[in-house]
Parts: sequence; C-alpha cells; structure tokens
Amino acid sequence: MNYRIPFNKPALVGKELDYIAQAARGGRIAGDGLFTRKCQDLLEEKFGVRRAFLTHSGTAALEMAAILCGIEAGDEVIMPSFTFVSTANAFYRQGSRPIFVDIRPDTLTMDEARIEAAITPRTRAIVPVHYAGRCCDMATIMEIAGRRGCRVIEDAAQGLGTRCGDGDSGGFAGRFAGRFAGTMGDCGALSFHETKNVICGEGGALLVNNEDFVARAEIIRDMGTDRGRFRRGEVDRYTWVDVGSSYLPSDMIAAFLYAQLEQLAVINRRYADIFARYHAALTPLAEDGLLQLPDADQTTPGGSHLYYIIVESETVRDALMDWLKAQGIQAVFHYVPLHLSAVGRRLGYAAGALPVTEDLSARLLRLPFYYELSPAEQDEVVARIKEFFTR
Repeated sequence: MNYRIPFNKPALVGKELDYIAQAARGGRIAGDGLFTRKCQDLLEEKFGVRRAFLTHSGTAALEMAAILCGIEAGDEVIMPSFTFVSTANAFYRQGSRPIFVDIRPDTLTMDEARIEAAITPRTRAIVPVHYAGRCCDMATIMEIAGRRGCRVIEDAAQGLGTRCGDGDSGGFAGRFAGRFAGTMGDCGALSFHETKNVICGEGGALLVNNEDFVARAEIIRDMGTDRGRFRRGEVDRYTWVDVGSSYLPSDMIAAFLYAQLEQLAVINRRYADIFARYHAALTPLAEDGLLQLPDADQTTPGGSHLYYIIVESETVRDALMDWLKAQGIQAVFHYVPLHLSAVGRRLGYAAGALPVTEDLSARLLRLPFYYELSPAEQDEVVARIKEFFTR
C-alpha cells in the first residue's frame, strides 16, 4: 500500500551522491577504502572511542562483540525482551542463552533494578538497549557488571549521538553524564539502517572501548585474517589467524554514510524538532487521559529517534492503527517481546514472565517519523488521532 504519510522515508541530507561518485572514480569500491576510513575516523573523533569499525549492519557489530567478549555455549547474557531480534540472535548463535529482564515503565529501557537477580555463575555479559534514543542507567549497570565480572555490550542502534543524561528526568546519568551511547561498555553497536536517524540503507559500526579488544576486532572483521597488519606493512604476507567473517561494507555504502555523518548535528536537531511538535500537539489528549506520551525531555538533540504513544489497550492500539491506515497514514507497533516469540518459548518463557514489557508493547504505537516530515503532515497525523478519539 502506498501511504500519503508513510512511517519512514529515507532522505538525502548532504553530499551523498557526490561522495558515491568519488568512490566509484577512485578505483576501489570494496570495503576498507577511503570512505570507510573517513567514517571510522569521524566516529572515533566525535565519540572519543578507542576504535570504530564500520560493519555491514548493526547485527554484524553485535555479532563481532559477542565473539570479542568470548560468548560461547552454556553462557548466559542478560538483555531486555523489548528489543529487535538482532540483540538476542548475536549471542544465541554463539550457543549462549538470552536471559530476558523487564523494562522500566518510564523509559522503556532495561530495568536496572532487575539485573542483579538475573545474574548466575553462568552470566557472561549484560546488553543494555538504548531504546528510542534514550540512555539506560549506565552508572548502575556498569557498577553491577564490574562487581559481578560481566562484560557490557551496548546496543546503541537507536542512540547515535545520544548523551547519557539526555532525557534522564530520573537523574540517573551519574558518573557517565555527558558520555555518548555506545561508549561506556566494553563495546557498543550502532546501526545505519534506513529507519535510523543517520542512514546508508544497511550498515553499522562497532565501537570498541576496551583496549584489549582492538587488535582482535580488526582480525574478526576481516575474515579472521591479519590483512590489516599486512596493509600497514607490519607483516610481509597475511593469513588466517582467528575466527572471523566478512563484516565490511562496500566503500560505496561508506561514501553515502560519510555524507550523513557530516550532518549528524543537523539531522538530530531536526528529529528533536519533530519530536517536540508531536509532543506539544498531543499533550491535550494525554491530559484528558486518552493516551500516554514519552518524556518530553527526550527532545534534547541526539535523544530523539522515534515518537510513540501508549493507548488504553491492544484493542484500541490496533483500531487506531487501522483508522490511520484508512486515512493514508502509516503508524506501526514496535516489538513483539522476544520472550514470547517462538524461540523465546522454546527457551522456557511464557506469558506473564515480564509484565511491564508485555503490557506496554501491546499498547504502543509509533507515529510517522522521518527527516522530511513536514509540519503540515505532522498536524494531519495529530488531527486524525484526535478524530479517532472523538468519533
């Protein structure tokens, strides 16, 4: 179906086509070319990480992190169930068991108060997910991980440019106040999928904060070879030295991405404005008790990846979604909780295990949210929602 106002629409925001042409004319369009390195340099400088490795997806970045952290059969990895399947799959494919914990009702991020009880002697890592551009309580998570000997891998797929403390009305930024999502744990995974703020169709990056992981991360990303050392003249030939895969994106993809990364501040500011307009327009409905809104503090630039509303019930959510569809507006629900998926049930989970996750995921609706969404289009979305509640 063609929607008049779609849920998402990719946009050109800078020199994407010029840089793709430069890459094509440069004689090297495979991975690890000029624009790959430019993207990595920009990410390292902007976010202050030891190394950034461009990957072909956020999923690939998480898979690399799982290998780097030594996740293997029999291990347990703590994470929220309210997340995309890649968060769990990257570790499940290593033979480990995802241990799902509930989310906070205010931020929809993993409830840090529930982590300690989920830790067992088999726990190897904790995977906080920065949902909707909102940082988890990293001070508490890092304290628990340090005390219990767990690795921390941040899923920052929705948090590019978000600083710890942005939108944290609960005041839990602590010693990490001002730090960027993805830069506090051992590793952080970014996504540049076309639904994210900064895009290149498919793409991702692994941010490595643990110095001990840097050299091996390069090898894992390059099919388990030491080709990087060969290119730098450190060895006279390269060979297979470790486990790995082909995680590099084409330099054509990197060229598109570099143009977007150059405009990161502009892009995130635009999304913050879209968030703020929705929030102001929908506040009267929230005050009337017809729906719940995310915390307005998320309008901080860098803290706005999507806009959602939470309605009374799943029945109301689905009816509203159908109503908007009939008006040519595409709104979507978000995750089916992973613990209620087919795999989750095979792992022994059942309905009722995570009540906050199950309740909120069934009542949440995401509104159209993209760079070129106009004020008039936003106003129409809001008007149709108001019509639904006043019919």
